[in-house]
Amino acid sequence: MFSSLVLHLTSRSTVLAIHKINAVFLNNMTEIFSYTACRQLSQLFTSIIFFHVSEYILAITFHGRSSVTLSSLLISKNYLFAMAFSLLEYIVEIIFFPGLKDHWGVSNIGLVMIIIGEIIRKMAIITAGRAFTHLIRIYHVDDHPLITHGIYAMVRHPSYCGFFIWSVGTQVMLCNPISTLGFIVVVWNFFARRIPYEEFFLRQFFGPEYEEYARRVPSGVPFVK
Repeated sequence: MFSSLVLHLTSRSTVLAIHKINAVFLNNMTEIFSYTACRQLSQLFTSIIFFHVSEYILAITFHGRSSVTLSSLLISKNYLFAMAFSLLEYIVEIIFFPGLKDHWGVSNIGLVMIIIGEIIRKMAIITAGRAFTHLIRIYHVDDHPLITHGIYAMVRHPSYCGFFIWSVGTQVMLCNPISTLGFIVVVWNFFARRIPYEEFFLRQFFGPEYEEYARRVPSGVPFVK
């Protein structure tokens, strides 16, 4: 009789535990498929798809299909890792801290940053035309003039400026505090190294003309001269 009572209590505890787990699981699924998550994640994936597909299309437009590879999609291992981490952060936070994602003022600022960053970068590509490449040129070619008009009259590296705003904006839009800080640090450091390297060759190509241009026009990335 005692063993039967123990078995009954154990079974009841097991059933209650299962019900509790199911309730937690359903609550988590509710948060993941909530209006907030569906809207923010759909905005993220739409932004990513548009960014990369448009980069590829513009590369083909200006350089021809035979000269363009899938590298023009600008999808690297580091980029995939960063985006995967940001999604993991988003899922964890919306499950355990759902209120963190409901700051629509912050999220909408991020969406505006995405749009502005996208516009700046695409204006840079269209303005430069064939002179724009995704890889840094280390040899001067005849069809690579110094572009100083249009958006290049405001910043020297508008494509980097646009990507910096766009990438950070994706995380602000998701209300991801960790990834927002991480993207700021990582992307800024990348351009802080890339811009001096690229401008070393630009100074070789264009000499005093580029020196004067660099003195007059900011880089477009904060705190990078």
